[in-house]
Amino acid sequence: MIDAAPAAVVPVVLDVERWAEWTPSIRSARRLDGGPLAVGSRVVVAQPKLPTVTWTVTELDDERGFTWESRAPGVRTLGEHWVREVPGGAEVTLRLVQHGPVGAVIARLTRGLTRRYLRWEGDGLAARVTA
Repeated sequence: MIDAAPAAVVPVVLDVERWAEWTPSIRSARRLDGGPLAVGSRVVVAQPKLPTVTWTVTELDDERGFTWESRAPGVRTLGEHWVREVPGGAEVTLRLVQHGPVGAVIARLTRGLTRRYLRWEGDGLAARVTA
C-alpha cells in the first residue's frame, strides 16, 4: 500500500520514460511515439540482466493504470501496472505473466529476478510518490 491517493500514483505509473529515475530495475525506457501513453503506444525498455524489449500498451485506463505486452519467438509476456483506492491510500498491483511454449521455461529461469524487480518497482514507486 502507498500512503497517497491513486490520483497521485497513476501519473507516475503512466510516465514510463521516467521509471529509471525511481527504480534500479529499469536502465532506460524510451517511447517510440509521441503524445500521452495510449493503447498501441510502444516503449523500448532496457533492464539489467535482461535483453532490451519493446512493449506495446494493450489496455489503458488514465485513472487506474495499464497493461502492456512484449513478444519474442515462443513467448508473449504481459506486464500489468494497476492502482486502486483502498482505505488510507492506494494499492498497486504489479504483475508479469509469460505465455507460450517458451514462456513457462523463461518464467522458471527468471522467477527470482522477476520478483526482485517487481519489489524494487513497488518500493521505488512508493518512495517517488511520497517524497
